[in-house]
Amino acid sequence: MSVNVNRSVSDQFYRYKMPRLIAKVEGKGNGIKTVIVNMVDVAKALNRPPTYPTKYFGCELGAQTQFDVKNDRYIVNGSHEANKLQDMLDGFIKKFVLCPECENPETDLHVNPKKQTIGNSCKACGYRGMLDTNHKLCTFILKNPPENTDSSTGKKKEDKKNKRVKENGAVEKNETAVLTELNPPRVVGKEEDDDEDWGEDTSDEAQRRRMEEISDHAKNLTLSEDLERPVEDRVNLLFDYVKKKKEEGVIDSCDKEILAEAERLDVKILGPLVLTEVLFDDKIREQIKRYRRHFLRFCHNNKKAQRYLLHGFECVVHMHQAQLLSKIPHTLKEMYDADLLEEEVIFSWAEKPSKKYVSKELAKDIRAKAEPFIKWLKEAEEESSGDDDEEEDENIEVVYSTSVSVPKVETVKSPVEKDDDIDIDAI
Repeated sequence: MSVNVNRSVSDQFYRYKMPRLIAKVEGKGNGIKTVIVNMVDVAKALNRPPTYPTKYFGCELGAQTQFDVKNDRYIVNGSHEANKLQDMLDGFIKKFVLCPECENPETDLHVNPKKQTIGNSCKACGYRGMLDTNHKLCTFILKNPPENTDSSTGKKKEDKKNKRVKENGAVEKNETAVLTELNPPRVVGKEEDDDEDWGEDTSDEAQRRRMEEISDHAKNLTLSEDLERPVEDRVNLLFDYVKKKKEEGVIDSCDKEILAEAERLDVKILGPLVLTEVLFDDKIREQIKRYRRHFLRFCHNNKKAQRYLLHGFECVVHMHQAQLLSKIPHTLKEMYDADLLEEEVIFSWAEKPSKKYVSKELAKDIRAKAEPFIKWLKEAEEESSGDDDEEEDENIEVVYSTSVSVPKVETVKSPVEKDDDIDIDAI
């Protein structure tokens, strides 16, 4: 059964058709996998290599993919329904097949690995433009360009075609016709470099430009390869980056750069976990104020990042138990006052001790020590909800209630002054 390539088009006479995707689940337990039976036929209808949509599924599902080109087997690890993959294929078609101008699928990709660009041209309307290379699949495409690309792979293939010889060693007639005085015959059997004029200019300036180009190319390849690494490796790369900034003494002013590096490595929600390990020690309350902007860039309106901040805090307590266990309520309030944590995240964290980052015993002990703050927070929330009609000033500073029994609890002023309010979107 066939479906429209652009499934948003309901016209039954729509000329661009593709086979409906067929998926077969194989294996059991950890070895379970989904084989896309007719991926070759589907990809042919889209004029794309079958590895592209398969890898796209892997990127979207966070699953490993396997290609057995010789036997036409294209596999996504895990169990996935055909309908789910079909819906996901619509996303691939929209991003990497349909023309952005006329929405026809008569497009070709033009990959330039040297410049790290992917061009898109439409045979239907003549559109030519560049693809946004932010999607993870683009890294794969740059490493595995299609055969019709303008990259060196395509050029070399054409060179090989032009160098075909008959069995008797003579060049075919239709090929000799194009070998004019302006394009003299090349040496048969020797493949030439795409950049054949590299050796012509030996000046210092030309050599410097070539070295810069090689360096940029190597840098781009490194950036692309980083995204192919496991999450643990990417987190370690971010850790090394932050640690280096601290050792260089520029950590205070590079909050934007750290966020950009975390986003490049696609580990933004794990950023607070890395920052706590590098920036916090037994003087954590002072450091919360000092590095507030760094954490705010990750934690603002991001509950997952806030949970990782709390897990990182547990790790810091584990490293400095003697100094920090008794200060847990005050430290949590510092984070809360700095707008790094929301009530909902704190309550959820307090209810479920986890042994993923520290021992189960220490996790329970930390939450027990945090109980006075949790209790105060719940009471403050209840009082606030009960007095909404009476209170007009929404910016009243909240202090600990005297009804809560906390040994030597000091009132902690918010580290944010009135004229120091930060609009995270404007930073």
